[in-house]
Amino acid sequence: MNSLIKSTKLIKKTNIIRTYCSISGSSNIKKPLNDIEKEKIKREIIERIIRVDHAGEFGAARIYEGQLAVLSNTKEGPLIREMADQEKEHQAKFNQLIYEKRVRPTVLSPIWNVAGFGLGYVSALMGKEAAMAVTVAVETVISDHYNDQLRQLNDAGIDDKELKETIKKFRDDELEHMHIGIEHDAELAPLYKPFSELVKIGTKTAIWLSTRV
Repeated sequence: MNSLIKSTKLIKKTNIIRTYCSISGSSNIKKPLNDIEKEKIKREIIERIIRVDHAGEFGAARIYEGQLAVLSNTKEGPLIREMADQEKEHQAKFNQLIYEKRVRPTVLSPIWNVAGFGLGYVSALMGKEAAMAVTVAVETVISDHYNDQLRQLNDAGIDDKELKETIKKFRDDELEHMHIGIEHDAELAPLYKPFSELVKIGTKTAIWLSTRV
């Protein structure tokens, strides 16, 4: 009788251990992150933000340079140059941040160099309305992207005031460019809606790639 009781207790104990081991090894159970792991995640978020924004401002500056190659001597030339100069200021700031925070730039910069200039140049050849349509589409995506980044920084508890203030200011500049484009007949461009959507898809794809590569 005693041996039966001992055997029953041993079986129960073994089952409890097996159950515990099974639960411990389950992929559904996540261990709390320690401070080192939390800081690593925050660092990765900051790196991705600076990398993609550095690439984005470079690409935006190249778009305006492409437009100026065609439209510099037109009535819209000074306005496009003013927006281009703002993008170059944005680019200079992210050049500074990418150096100070030791962030690896995207390897896709040579592609954005050619693609940005090409988009600006071709859209300007299509007319000032198409050039402004590109501005509206690109700046709409970028301003939304900056808002997403601000939410991401807040959700992760990252208190980088310089980065947050930089993103807020540049977002406001991009929104201003978007409104300028609308005021200067962007919506009168041929096939405005499909053309705009195509540019937005291309911009979102560039953002996705530059964040990761």
